[in-house]
Amino acid sequence: MSALVRMSNVHKRYGAAHVLRGIDLEVATGEVLCLIGASGSGKSTLLRCINYLEKLDEGVIKVGESYVGRVVRNGRLHEANEKQIADYRRTVGMAFQHFNLFGHLTARENITVGLRKVLRLSRDEADARADTLLERVGMTARRDAYPRHLSGGQQQRVAIARSLAMEPQLMLFDEPTSALDPELVGEVLAVMKDVAADGMTMIVVTHEMRFARHVADRIAFVEQGVIAEIGSAEQVIESPKNERLATFLGHLN
Repeated sequence: MSALVRMSNVHKRYGAAHVLRGIDLEVATGEVLCLIGASGSGKSTLLRCINYLEKLDEGVIKVGESYVGRVVRNGRLHEANEKQIADYRRTVGMAFQHFNLFGHLTARENITVGLRKVLRLSRDEADARADTLLERVGMTARRDAYPRHLSGGQQQRVAIARSLAMEPQLMLFDEPTSALDPELVGEVLAVMKDVAADGMTMIVVTHEMRFARHVADRIAFVEQGVIAEIGSAEQVIESPKNERLATFLGHLN
């Protein structure tokens, strides 16, 4: 398959901290890539750069035909304006650790607000799309509930449905189960497996190695801002070549 995501020499610094140190990576259309590694290794920062929540210091990221944070004009790359950035972000969905639902809106309204305000769908069209997605993530019975009345797992399922409602070409998941009680993790991972089975291109930051083993096409081990090892789930988990990766996996067992 052709690459949907292309990253070349991606660097990100926060003051003296050099968080990403020259990432080169391609993700194929329909591929599920899991990013693993210790806290602070740069995994979440890389996701935030893909969605342009963080600006690159060096390098280029391209998703489909769009350069992240850049536009081509007269054969050269220039900084994108706010509208161009907003247009790009509509094509990339992102699920965060802490759901980020609007507390004053119901589950259904959390999904329809973007459909109506951004995509300009009618109320009936937005409601119909929201109901289809709520059914898909097993939340039909709770569509009129407010976030404060939902469990963490239920909130995350609504958040994923909200992202999918915009029909993105790429989904980013930043440790979507890390804030959940252990008994709620499975329901969110089941939704993610369903999304992957539908052919969605996904980049997932996770510590859930069982999910990575069974769902990921490839796993990339990120260490100190570089991809220290990448390969199939079986190769990376069962036969790691990198000593730091072997130590990391050992700590998870």
